[in-house]
Formats: sequence, structure tokens, C-alpha cells
Amino acid sequence: MIIASGTSSRHVHALAARLKDKLAHLGVKNMRLEGLAQSDWVVLDAGDIVIHLFRPEVRSFYNMEKMWCAYQPYEAIGGQVPA
Repeated sequence: MIIASGTSSRHVHALAARLKDKLAHLGVKNMRLEGLAQSDWVVLDAGDIVIHLFRPEVRSFYNMEKMWCAYQPYEAIGGQVPA
């Protein structure tokens, strides 16, 4: 999985279109592209590789890195660490 940001909806759209073209040129078939109409969050599913392209605000909101992180930092309830 690859997570990246563009600077705007137009930039995310251009990145997605360019990636799709490059992957097709490399012989990747049956790619699926979702979210291109809005271009806030575009997902390009290329089989073994899934690419998420976000506008910065949308990436921050969904915070996928935290969801898929191998290490989740411990957050104490009420600011207290249990003994």
C-alpha cells in the first residue's frame, strides 16, 4: 500500500492519471480507479499494489497511517498510566 498527497484536487487528479498511464505502460492490467470525479481521495487498485492519493486535509482527517501502523502508541485513559 502506498499513501501519498497532492497539493490540490487538480494535483491529485493529475497524479492518479499519470500513475495509471505509467502502470499500464508497464503492463499492469485490470486496474481500478475510484474517486477521480472529486479527486479528494483517489484509490488506484493495481492488484498487488494499492495507491491512495489524498488532498492534505483529507489525508489528515482519515489518518490511514495510524490505522495501518505496526506500532500503536499507548494512550492512557484520563492521562494516567495503569500500574
